Amino acid sequence: MAVIGIESSAHTFGVGIAEGGRVLANEKEMYRIGTKGMIPDEVADFHIGNAGGVIRRALEKAGLGSGDISGIGYTRGPGMGPCLQVGQLAARFLAVRLGIRIVPVNHAVGHIEAARSFGGLDDPVALYVSGGNSQVLKLAERPFRHYRVLGETFDIGVGNMLDTFARKTGLNPAWGSTVDMAGRGGRYIELPYSVKGMDFSFTGLLTKALALSRERGMRDLCFSLEETAFAMLCETAERALLLTNSNELCVCGGVAQNARLRGMLRSMAEEHGVRFGFAPDEFNADNGGMIALVAERMLDAGRSVPVGRCDIEQRYRIEKAHVV
Repeated sequence: MAVIGIESSAHTFGVGIAEGGRVLANEKEMYRIGTKGMIPDEVADFHIGNAGGVIRRALEKAGLGSGDISGIGYTRGPGMGPCLQVGQLAARFLAVRLGIRIVPVNHAVGHIEAARSFGGLDDPVALYVSGGNSQVLKLAERPFRHYRVLGETFDIGVGNMLDTFARKTGLNPAWGSTVDMAGRGGRYIELPYSVKGMDFSFTGLLTKALALSRERGMRDLCFSLEETAFAMLCETAERALLLTNSNELCVCGGVAQNARLRGMLRSMAEEHGVRFGFAPDEFNADNGGMIALVAERMLDAGRSVPVGRCDIEQRYRIEKAHVV
């Protein structure tokens, strides 16, 4: 029997369907931010208006009816409260309507497990890079099986930093991917580089880049912003590999779609004889397929939750989530 996964932590309302560890459908609708960024209540209204259609499309794509579904998972957090609530309510409604089991899923765990699955990896150091967070993680078995945080951002996620730069300099749409395209062929400008052991910081880099945007060309500035931020991430990922004596590395999350970051990590991994993997882009962007994959494993392990206890947690730390 198949399992539905619902993702609604930010700009995307995604619905995936998994069965036997395979994703049968991965449908979504994404809020278009333009130059203004995300206003949580507006994004939640967008999700409400699109939830039913995305669920129907996923079932049609998988060639399944409601009677073929045995369970459902949803993103409990982290994320924007109004957006998370839409996915939670949709999942609770379907669980009651169809009489199926339900389980809450940590958003970051979904990203990492998708990268492990599609990358054919067993126990990698995971570089999780998204709009909301940036962390270096590794599985730990005590006091329960979970992802241990080896290092993380002191302030904002690398995706948030790139999106903010795009928004404040008038790039349209205000995404990190727009910064990437604008910087192609640029030349390096020295910018603040802030790594403290296993942790890193992006606000100083952002502040300096914004100050220089009034006097330097955008191509060179966008190129340098990415190169500096990505070098910081590669340094901490490399340190984690060496300190944990790991032979696998994965990158996941929205910023993992960036080919330059993947290329830098691949080169570093090859230097150390380490296997490197990542998921296809549709599973690095926010999506329901990754939630469905994790939910299926959790339900198979008997980790369903009573509907009345299915809540949301905007700051749901990854180290609090049990990993099956």
